[in-house]
Amino acid sequence: MPDLFDPIIVDTAALDRDGHALLPGLLDAEDCAALIAAYDDPDVAYRSTVMMARHGFGRGEYRYFARPLPAIVARLRRDLYPPLAAVANRWAEQLGTAAIWPLDHAALEARCHAAGQTRPTPLLLRYGPGDYNRLHQDVYGALVFPLQLLVLLNEPGRDFDGGEVVLVENRPRMQSRASVLPLRAGDAAIFPVRERPIASARGYARAGMRHGVSAIRSGQRHVLGIIFHDAA
Repeated sequence: MPDLFDPIIVDTAALDRDGHALLPGLLDAEDCAALIAAYDDPDVAYRSTVMMARHGFGRGEYRYFARPLPAIVARLRRDLYPPLAAVANRWAEQLGTAAIWPLDHAALEARCHAAGQTRPTPLLLRYGPGDYNRLHQDVYGALVFPLQLLVLLNEPGRDFDGGEVVLVENRPRMQSRASVLPLRAGDAAIFPVRERPIASARGYARAGMRHGVSAIRSGQRHVLGIIFHDAA
């Protein structure tokens, strides 16, 4: 993993233009292998495991980390948050909302806990053949930080086939637009949790966003998800 004590350069122009931005090679092969192994490691603490088919979410499963978070997950959440908070504050101004986000993650956690959102939301997801994830939004409570991150841990074409990350944007009075993210092992994607501003004739309008995963055709696929707000 690159030294996350250095500032993370986020392509804010891509976020504004496309509704997502990529961070190629955020994790190295060793980090990816360690996180994949953590899924079944009895020494890693999880607060819950979700079987997606039971809830109509799709097929596959995921596990939410308990506190204390693994060091690599905690560092990603802490060190990626400040540049995203700057984007979130700008988006809030463009959308005319009152949400002003603190510039360090500890302060966001404190705000979540004061609102009754105390459960950590970073998670590992595992998919096998035929598994998929329906379009959804990772909201978790009234306090929703507007950006999130996922990191693909397996190599497409080698470890699995299928399983593309799909983003769908809904603009006012327009048909929906889908984007498929070209991720390799260790690459990360940043995208909106629920909505983003888009330029309009009267300033800015809200574009609704959802994300999902297409069906896995073969192999096994693992993903690290980083949601910055905690859950109620």
